[in-house]
Amino acid sequence: MIITNFSKHTNEFKESKVLKAKPHWQGQNLSDTAGKGKDTKMRDPASDSSIFNSFNRGRVAIFIDGLSLFHTALQLGIEIDYVKLLCHLTNGSRLLRAFFYTGVDTNNEKQQGFLLWMRRNGYRVVAKELVMAAENFKKSNLNVEIAVDMITLAPYYDTAILVSGDGDLAYAVNAVSRMGVRVEVVSLQTSTSESLIDVADCFIDLDSIKAYIQKDSHLGYSYRTQSNSNL
Repeated sequence: MIITNFSKHTNEFKESKVLKAKPHWQGQNLSDTAGKGKDTKMRDPASDSSIFNSFNRGRVAIFIDGLSLFHTALQLGIEIDYVKLLCHLTNGSRLLRAFFYTGVDTNNEKQQGFLLWMRRNGYRVVAKELVMAAENFKKSNLNVEIAVDMITLAPYYDTAILVSGDGDLAYAVNAVSRMGVRVEVVSLQTSTSESLIDVADCFIDLDSIKAYIQKDSHLGYSYRTQSNSNL
């Protein structure tokens, strides 16, 4: 299990911000009960089933690079349970938003059903249509969207959890860090840019938490496509 804690950050100027009522998976507002400016190091992972420290993280915002996470899951040989993932990343802290960024194929009904399920289970989906690249390969890059959302929302959260290993996001991480935000990067270490690890306050190897976020083999999601939705 690889956990790297680099520095401490506090966000003392954000106490006046008022958030909407939190969904059921969000825990106690620890930013109200835990004193700001105290030690933000994570607890010893051996002492708890979760390696994320819910104390002193304040308000949390999650930014997930969907394509990066998909390829990581393939490398680890697991299927992600996105409810477990959201609960594990939040770990009792007060959640501001959980963003899921992905390229979409409008003709893929299964994917549309999956994204509908994501929207109804705690995620704010940010989608961009796939474009044809060289050699008939479709791709999309949402790094700009991730960076803009991280920076724009920085006054409203205390800890950013970035699920991506793309070094192009290092500048955005550095920018929000200078605004007083603590940044935790969650990704597979072997495929994560060193530049991104260097600017993060904390790095968590996805390989070390896969047991907590993988889907149970006997369970499945019931994804509904737009065509059979009652909406």
